[in-house]
Amino acid sequence: MNEEIKNEIQKLKKEKDAVILAHYYVDGEVQEIADYVGDSYYLAEIATKVPESTIVFCGVSFMGESAKILNPKKRVVMADGHADCPMAHMVDVDKIREVRNEYPDVSVVCYVNSTAEIKAESDVCVTSSNALKIVKNLPNKDIFFIPDENLGRFVASQLPEKHFIFNDGFCHVHKSIHKEELQKAKEAHPEALVLTHPECTGDILELSDFIGSTSQIIDYATKSENNTFIICTEMGVFYELHQKNPEKKFYSVGHRQFCPNMKMVRLEGVKEALETMQPEVNLGEEMRQKAALPLEKMLKLAAQ
Repeated sequence: MNEEIKNEIQKLKKEKDAVILAHYYVDGEVQEIADYVGDSYYLAEIATKVPESTIVFCGVSFMGESAKILNPKKRVVMADGHADCPMAHMVDVDKIREVRNEYPDVSVVCYVNSTAEIKAESDVCVTSSNALKIVKNLPNKDIFFIPDENLGRFVASQLPEKHFIFNDGFCHVHKSIHKEELQKAKEAHPEALVLTHPECTGDILELSDFIGSTSQIIDYATKSENNTFIICTEMGVFYELHQKNPEKKFYSVGHRQFCPNMKMVRLEGVKEALETMQPEVNLGEEMRQKAALPLEKMLKLAAQ
């Protein structure tokens, strides 16, 4: 059955002049049929370079919005219209404006895991792979980091010269990785290196051998001479880790490393999206233009 769906997807893709982009956190069978697989930064960047007229996005809603913001003339269709990111909604416009009033020099640094409305109110976007580089090079001393507090604190710990204002937002998957569980995993696999996403809490970062974005974790594990790893991020990344490192062993910390929204994306949904060209991502032009500025600034600063 799956092979039939995969063949139909390939056929429809050619008919519709479509390209499939997938995040590392969706199921392996979806990653397998995608044209490009990556983390948030890579997907935002590649979306501006693909020649196809239609982008089918296998991920959560903010990712499709980012692709549309950067590519207004392309059609962007979500593989699942209900797949959303709770963290993207954990800050509001009123809070941003309140902080701007209190700190006139502030730079609002917006994690790409956010809605178009929030991006439109921000100065620059960042991803977990480029946040440190971008914030370090901003002229502003005051930084309001939204919406994820854990990533903000990770960046702040390395930039003591900056003054950070944090937001009470988090990724429920990374926050659910607990210190006690990680310690048990380390005891069970003492030879393993711990590779961790900076959306995890500080006590997890302290026990880690490497901290980086999803793509950086994959690169580190691939280049490392070590053969055993404990992975502190969403388990969808295991597909690519095994693809690139079939001889290495990868362990999770516990059963909670699972994003139900990312797992909504299925092969059947990709096929249906290609057939119907729905659900399509549409944004008002005024908001799209405002939200494009911090995203374009991110791409420019990250490339320097």
